[in-house]
Amino acid sequence: MKKQTRSLRTLAALGLVGALALTGCGGGGESGGSQQWSLGETHPKDYPTTQADIWFADHVRERTDGRIDISVRHSAQLGEEREVIEQVQMGAAQMTRVSTAPVAEFVPAFGVFSMPYLFDDEEHLWRFLEGDYAQGMLGDLRESGFVGLAYYEAGARNFYTVDKPITSPEDLEGLDIRVIEGSVNADMVEAMGGSPVTMDYGEVYSSLETGVLDGAENNEPSYVSSGHYELAKHFTMDAHQRIPEVLMINADVFDSLSEKDQQLLRDVAQESVAEQRKLWDQEVEESLAEMKDAGIKIHDVETTEFQESVSGLLDEARKGEYSEVMAAIDEVRES
Repeated sequence: MKKQTRSLRTLAALGLVGALALTGCGGGGESGGSQQWSLGETHPKDYPTTQADIWFADHVRERTDGRIDISVRHSAQLGEEREVIEQVQMGAAQMTRVSTAPVAEFVPAFGVFSMPYLFDDEEHLWRFLEGDYAQGMLGDLRESGFVGLAYYEAGARNFYTVDKPITSPEDLEGLDIRVIEGSVNADMVEAMGGSPVTMDYGEVYSSLETGVLDGAENNEPSYVSSGHYELAKHFTMDAHQRIPEVLMINADVFDSLSEKDQQLLRDVAQESVAEQRKLWDQEVEESLAEMKDAGIKIHDVETTEFQESVSGLLDEARKGEYSEVMAAIDEVRES
């Protein structure tokens, strides 16, 4: 029933975003005609990824003299990430910026990014993302009807709780913690002793308020922009995951463009990464300042115990479906 409901929502979105304006064709010149696209974004307008989406859209519009006009539909106007991915896959929307976590439901290899303590730090993550292996993973999105254009920064995910501070894995025992979709996140919280609860991002605030949830986990900008800091006053800097974002486009839409316009999209997307990372760093600083002003108790913790509690998950992944990609990640660490 849930799958049918999602499909109905996706079909309904066809009327919302309009039909594709695909008048171009492949070749070496410019794509013909004017094209109006929608880019689905769950975050509010002033969020770093949304601002990068807007930067990307503005520069594409400028460099194509308005032939490709991308409207950034922020604040979940087109639905939550899973729904928007389906819409892009079907062609109801043309582009989206989403976390790689729900992308794993369409291309399983992307599930590796949800593994806890996979990367040592931000530098390690980006050395991998900018390398051949991770760039090749963007190409693998084609098998599900997408073209990956670029990765975006999403910081480190951390636990935050309403009443009980988390300073060790044992502190999670008996707590209901919201996690994003995907078995890895649920397995991680269970391995640490907590009880994972999967729910849409938009439902977390009310669930924290009513006591349905004891806490959740996310990066600093999301914790602040969502208003979760108003209810969950303990923030633990455990950095258990670094899950990047991905900017992608419907493969049929991309293939309808000329080679020149295809390269232009790729170039602008890659240029937007630097802008997004700069905006992200600024937002983290501002979020931390706002957290301190609001009296949030920020707990800096030694992560050794957290890492040890999930070491079994990593060992199992290295022997199984993620063996190749994790070997590539380890190679970057050692280089």
